[in-house]
Amino acid sequence: MLLGGHRDRLGTRRGTRALGVFKQAVLMLRWFVDGTRLVQLARDNGISLPTAYRYPHEGLTVLADHAPDLSTALERAAAAGYTHLNLDGTVIRTDRVAAAGPNKADLWWSGKHKHHGGNVQVIAAPDGWPVWVSPVRPGREHDTTRARTHGLVDALDRLAATLGIPTLTDLGYENIGPGFCHPVKKPQGGELTEHQQAFNKVIRGIHGVAERANALLKVTFKALRRVSLDPAAITRIARAALVLLQIEHGRTT
Repeated sequence: MLLGGHRDRLGTRRGTRALGVFKQAVLMLRWFVDGTRLVQLARDNGISLPTAYRYPHEGLTVLADHAPDLSTALERAAAAGYTHLNLDGTVIRTDRVAAAGPNKADLWWSGKHKHHGGNVQVIAAPDGWPVWVSPVRPGREHDTTRARTHGLVDALDRLAATLGIPTLTDLGYENIGPGFCHPVKKPQGGELTEHQQAFNKVIRGIHGVAERANALLKVTFKALRRVSLDPAAITRIARAALVLLQIEHGRTT
């Protein structure tokens, strides 16, 4: 239906496309979910390789356009009555050519993961269901830089201040804002108190389910395990994955 609506908006006449919307949707899903090669998809559908290349990109754009923006996702979370949210980043591996940043360092190299990739920030419900994904940022950037770039700090601080809904994170977001709750860092040359140790166990235990959100996106869809396109395409792929999950499970929050 989404592809049909897209073609109607473009004014596409019936019978002028190589594939109907159903077959295009199947082609797109085979590439997105199973990682089927475009050469195989072109052969199976009796279409040219350029057409097979264009159809998944069109499908990604149509899906990604239906992903919620940050304000919509937070409004839905508040309406759902959540006690807290989870925030975590995930690096999507990419094998594209490296790009040098202002200080000549490789922008897309993740020192933590030891491979090239783009980082996507994921906000999840208390049970680990993803409710929002960010645009991609270079894998070299720090979590706090990414969060500020996407406007997450101000938005999540307001959510905590007005509705009492904190955001749980790991230490990668240490001291980023009053609306964020993360474990206490062990002081240099010192030890944590028993109270701090207990607090950390609780926070890590509750926040641990945030990994489910990343797993749902990356394990379900092979297109997110390794991206051979321009790294900027990760934004559309991640947003499309979120929309597909919401459609499949009938759940937006």
